[in-house]
Amino acid sequence: MIPKYRAQFNAEFTQQKYEKMLDKLKENSGTYPMFRVSESPVFLSADFKHKLEDACESIISQIKKMSPAELSAAIPEHLKVPNDTEKPHFLTIDFGICKNERGEIVPQLIELQSFPSLYVFQKELQTAIIEEYPFIAPLKSPYSEAEYYQELKDLIIGNEEPENVILLEIYPDTQKTNIDFYLTEKKLGIKTVCLTKVKKDGRKLFYENEGRLIEIKRIYNRVIFDELERLPDLKMEFDFRDDLDLKWITHPNWFFKISKFILPKLESPYVPKSYFLADFPKEEKLENFVLKPLFSFAGAGVNLTPTPEDLENITDKNNYILQRKVSYAPLFEDPAGEFSKAEIRLLYIWKDDEAEPKLLEHLVRMTKADMVNVDFNKKNAIWIGGTTAFFVQ
Repeated sequence: MIPKYRAQFNAEFTQQKYEKMLDKLKENSGTYPMFRVSESPVFLSADFKHKLEDACESIISQIKKMSPAELSAAIPEHLKVPNDTEKPHFLTIDFGICKNERGEIVPQLIELQSFPSLYVFQKELQTAIIEEYPFIAPLKSPYSEAEYYQELKDLIIGNEEPENVILLEIYPDTQKTNIDFYLTEKKLGIKTVCLTKVKKDGRKLFYENEGRLIEIKRIYNRVIFDELERLPDLKMEFDFRDDLDLKWITHPNWFFKISKFILPKLESPYVPKSYFLADFPKEEKLENFVLKPLFSFAGAGVNLTPTPEDLENITDKNNYILQRKVSYAPLFEDPAGEFSKAEIRLLYIWKDDEAEPKLLEHLVRMTKADMVNVDFNKKNAIWIGGTTAFFVQ
């Protein structure tokens, strides 16, 4: 979108620089990313940034007006966790970078969730890119490294000692996002602990480190319920639904409350119309909509071309939405003259004592496939995968 910066990046790009960028990430974390990282960032205009800000301000304002009962209706009864919180600690909002009917480049909401994303990896990725392409440095995030990680420490660790705070995940070393866990350990000084390794005594949880049992007072929760539900035989000493003497960052109930569940409730020029499947109007044309399950990650279960037969075969219609299709714009040119599309995720944190969430960082996914997901691309394509954005003032 910014010809000056795109042309300079493409002229300076080499495969060697890309590999050095990945090597730097490995040096900092101990591993290469298990997901594909794009060779290129995207460069976005100040005008597009203002549109993103307007969209997020409208969405957050509408969420704040929703009652606790309205939001809690999203939580499946068998997955309700006690000691809910007034607000979520994380809020991530995904927009497609699209072209409207007037040919304008606009953000269009794809989904949103109250669940932590790659907050540490994205900061380190931005730094690694700038090291290889110093001309980008004036466009970097306004937060210094010290300021950025202090914000995360204040939120995740709070007033506790780091050893009493854990990042919780299911088999973390096998997760595609494990690089973010290792970087989080390094930057925040907390341990990553597998769900199966947590021990319980009464209302307290513990983990073992160097032969010592250490009480867990805060959990930076990275467990996705969608995955947990698929592992019914997982051996655990505690249940998420237990009344525990600790603090969740963020509370598991928010996984459901801020999700695709609220998309039909939102109104904005930047929010494509959505309906619960059970409420889909007869006057709407099905070919204009995408079918999505409410609670899934990484594009699982999304149907880009649903048919009436597909809808009839779904028995739990309240757990699906139909969302109006949007047109992703192929804007990001690679050195071969081919263009990628992209989606941008805004990464917010929301502290207990603050009235509004705070935008910390962003994540971009580039694609040349029909679906913006790193798993849906051709193996030999370039300018695809996870990356970051730089905004031109």
